[in-house]
Amino acid sequence: MRRALISDIHANLEGLQAVLEDIRVQHVDQIYCLGDIIGYGPNPCECLDLVIENCSLTILGNHDQAAMIDPDGFNPVALGAVYWTRDQLEKQIAQSEQGARRWDFIGELPTHQEEGDCLFVHGSPREPTNEYVFPEDVYNHTKLVSLFERVGQYCFQGHTHIPGVFTEDRDFISPEECDYQYRLGQSKIMVNVGSVGQPRDEDPRSCYVILDDMENLLTYRRVEYPCQQTADKIYKIPELDDMLGNRLLTGR
Repeated sequence: MRRALISDIHANLEGLQAVLEDIRVQHVDQIYCLGDIIGYGPNPCECLDLVIENCSLTILGNHDQAAMIDPDGFNPVALGAVYWTRDQLEKQIAQSEQGARRWDFIGELPTHQEEGDCLFVHGSPREPTNEYVFPEDVYNHTKLVSLFERVGQYCFQGHTHIPGVFTEDRDFISPEECDYQYRLGQSKIMVNVGSVGQPRDEDPRSCYVILDDMENLLTYRRVEYPCQQTADKIYKIPELDDMLGNRLLTGR
């Protein structure tokens, strides 16, 4: 099976459309979304519709969860985006059947999925929705040991928007360092698949992963999209801070 693993779309319609178009020519069997379909960006309803239509599995992200319940630990910029996003979704519930379907879809999302040797989460194997695993955590021996104790063989996650592979030997391998391909072996790994809608690794291109079970191969894909167009939409929405548009242009 060849699966495309996408994450952290963050209501970026242009980024998601570009990634889905790239996926269509990669001969994949299924698309898995590892959460945060919404939040930060200007098109939450449209992005939800595309995920519902195209993804075989979708995991709950912290921004998806925040749209349903009172968010905890969000900074003021993120919190403003959460409340605006929730307002957009709630308006649509009464207006259309699809609006209600979106709300029900978010409410029914699982926090994790185990399939054989693979664990799929948004945050971490220890706390699947909210825990961040950053590249610098390779220097935190206690944390890495605790995380890998909860990994059967492979864990796939998002949340930080920084793509790369964590090894049990406490290394972090960026896509550039492995020439965008990583061969799966017997060792445990955690894989951050990057972000479709708000990259933060100083590369503004959307990022996602193709997991090829037959070849035991992980491939990172970077996809150009009209980020200025998305940023301009954000600038026109008073409730969304301009920095949410600015960071799309720099990938930071």
